[in-house]
Amino acid sequence: MLQRVRRLIGLDPKSPSSSRVSSAKSPSSSDRGAVFFRPPDMLETVHEIAVYIHRFHNLDLFQQGWYQLKISVRSEDTSREWHGIPARVVQYEAPEAVSEETLGVWRIDDSDNSFYTQPFRIKYARQDVYLSVMVSFNLIMGGNEGPSTSSAILKFELIYTPLLGTTIDMQDSSTTSSSAVHEFRLPHKTLLGLHSYCPVHFDIFHAVLVDLSVHIAFLKSGTKSSLKVHSLMNGSTPAMQNTGDDGALDQVLGQGWGTKTIEIVKSFLASREILLEELQKISEAVGQTVDELRNSDLTLGKYESIVASRAGVPLYNIGSSGAKKGVGQLAGILHNFLEKSDGGVDVDNDVMLYTLSKEELLDLFHSLGTQLSFVWNAFLRYHRMNRFKIVDYLHETWANDRKTEWSIWTVHSKIEIPHRYLRSGTDESSHRNSIGKMVASRKIPEDPTLAATARADLHRKSIAQMKISSRSIQDMQIFGDPSHIPVVVIEQHVMNVPQHSSSVNNSPSSSDQSETSTIVLPQPKGENNMLTKTRNPKRTGRVLRAIVFVHGFQGHHLDLRLVRNQWLLLDPGADCLMSESNEEKTSGDFREMGARLAEEVVTFLRKRIEKLTRYGGCKDIKLSFVGHSIGNIIIRTALSESVLGPYLKHLYTYMSISGPHLSYCYSSNSLFNSGLWLLKKFNKIQCIHQLTMTDETDLYNTFFYKLCKEKTLENFKNILLLSSPQDGYVPYHSARIELCHLSSYDNSKRAEVFTEMLNCCLDQFRAPTSEKRVLMRCDVNFDTSSQGRNLNTIIGRAAHIEFLETDTYAKFIMWSFPELFR
Repeated sequence: MLQRVRRLIGLDPKSPSSSRVSSAKSPSSSDRGAVFFRPPDMLETVHEIAVYIHRFHNLDLFQQGWYQLKISVRSEDTSREWHGIPARVVQYEAPEAVSEETLGVWRIDDSDNSFYTQPFRIKYARQDVYLSVMVSFNLIMGGNEGPSTSSAILKFELIYTPLLGTTIDMQDSSTTSSSAVHEFRLPHKTLLGLHSYCPVHFDIFHAVLVDLSVHIAFLKSGTKSSLKVHSLMNGSTPAMQNTGDDGALDQVLGQGWGTKTIEIVKSFLASREILLEELQKISEAVGQTVDELRNSDLTLGKYESIVASRAGVPLYNIGSSGAKKGVGQLAGILHNFLEKSDGGVDVDNDVMLYTLSKEELLDLFHSLGTQLSFVWNAFLRYHRMNRFKIVDYLHETWANDRKTEWSIWTVHSKIEIPHRYLRSGTDESSHRNSIGKMVASRKIPEDPTLAATARADLHRKSIAQMKISSRSIQDMQIFGDPSHIPVVVIEQHVMNVPQHSSSVNNSPSSSDQSETSTIVLPQPKGENNMLTKTRNPKRTGRVLRAIVFVHGFQGHHLDLRLVRNQWLLLDPGADCLMSESNEEKTSGDFREMGARLAEEVVTFLRKRIEKLTRYGGCKDIKLSFVGHSIGNIIIRTALSESVLGPYLKHLYTYMSISGPHLSYCYSSNSLFNSGLWLLKKFNKIQCIHQLTMTDETDLYNTFFYKLCKEKTLENFKNILLLSSPQDGYVPYHSARIELCHLSSYDNSKRAEVFTEMLNCCLDQFRAPTSEKRVLMRCDVNFDTSSQGRNLNTIIGRAAHIEFLETDTYAKFIMWSFPELFR
């Protein structure tokens, strides 16, 4: 049987096909109307990559001016370099405010096969420019090549021109420049079919969001679409009619062409299956069927039974209940094809295709090509009518998929919080169990920072050994060198605290704040003038989602802009305050800094609430804080101020980035400790004395001890403590609010005070002020290999500042737990 199949397709050396190729007749007058086979033309295929550019959103461009996007496609394999050719451009609608915000039209540069959007003017932050244009790139594959086995690189460039009057020539190379580049890899498997959202962010100095989607199909080159699907299943191909020339056919299918043809046919089947299956999902999400496919024959005719014997899976319902079906039966062949890594032919698994005659195989090739082109063009027209809903659906799908993809760099685990810590290094329950027993000699355990670093290094080595094979678009900012991406170890604890009115009303914070614990918000204009309390279920209006970002020692108010930008990508409607009240004032008393921040936050909230009263009212507040380094201490100090008392029940998420919550006690960085000593000795910096608990002779009167006694953490619903074992500026245990292994075996008064401070913080985590509280400790391990060994890496400053200079770790955390940031 196998020998017969090989002879049918010309693989067997005894097959006479090779001799027939050389004896092919030349065309004569009697052959008018016959179409003779030329291999490069007959089996020529194309990967069409359609990029729909929806919106350009300016998150944080520092420079005003004229911008435009440049898009190009090339092969990743430099040994077989090719470029995608812009094939068609569709402008869905004219850009808004053409006379002021945009200039000129899009253009194609033939010199490098690139596409340029029309120039648009950026004047302010969080500005939207809707481009609404789709460009298609063609990757033409020769008749002897089949589908591409090389990945493609989709490149986006941000072109900038300074603002020089109202007119400008964007094509003048003397004034324009490529400001930033963002590249994506399209694995060769995705070139058979893909529908994906693809956000472009460029870099940390050009923080923008380009909303766009990528759509790919594998098609027959040069096929014309028609409103009616042309089926050739019941007869010979047009090329075979009126000719008895077998030599021309053998020229296509003989001497290995049969194998290549089968490979192309299977690729067509894969592209067709992906296209129709994704189109079904999109139409269901949009809520509108594809009318052009409702009455179209999408079956494979006489070949349907052959493929059905291979698959045996349920049929898909494409477009509507009245559509003709059959596509789902190809799943078996598609699975076999997509899972093959070498691209070879498995005769045992694909025997049904090998039993087709040469005429039937070529017939199937042409029919699939025609049908693919019809469905693909029907999708493009459907996309134009429903582009907003399609972008929203693909964005939601993309966000869900990123949780799985980015889990490569994240390690998740559950943690349990001990009831109480004692100076013996054990919790209270284990201490009770040891009563009456002989206490064995205790050995100081390994430094937790060394253990955390070793765990991250081991995970990083495993990533370096991975062969990441993905069928989705790969962001080259992450996948360019996966082993250099930060590794995040997440320890999560979710506390479900039963809510009882008595426990809430009698809590210390409630008794201290009395009736001011709930702020009253004005109703929108036109309603009853009576003030109603927040959280009234009958109240209408918008929820004010406010996030306050606080910098660290001698910092700038924009230090946390990268984290802010990631937050805004998740929640575009959030209102952000980049605190400036303590800029250039971080050397004084924490109490003064906290008071300034509290006043700044209250002023910010009042302005936002007043603004919302003119647009439907404010029905609730979600107040979140993000702090870096000592900015976290400023935040906690501000929360103890009475002016913020009415807002405490509106606290939502707190993200602490390397904050010294338990002071600098037991800091093991001798170089850094020496620097602190010098600052205290010669500069008389008050906050340094407070951080090292030397501001008072009695440790029980120090600022940090009193701060830990304040209920500054118990009202947050979500608490994220970000730390890094590489950070030498902030003690590891202090950033994580956990027991220091050195304090467990210290018999001094300092250890007693430290343990009490720790237990006070843990009590706030367990306080019944919220029905559900999420506590997460996130260890961020940066790759500092490229920085070498210098003073910054030795003293631990590199990792401390890396929190501000990269946003990849924040991206991993936020997109893995989006519910904490919305």
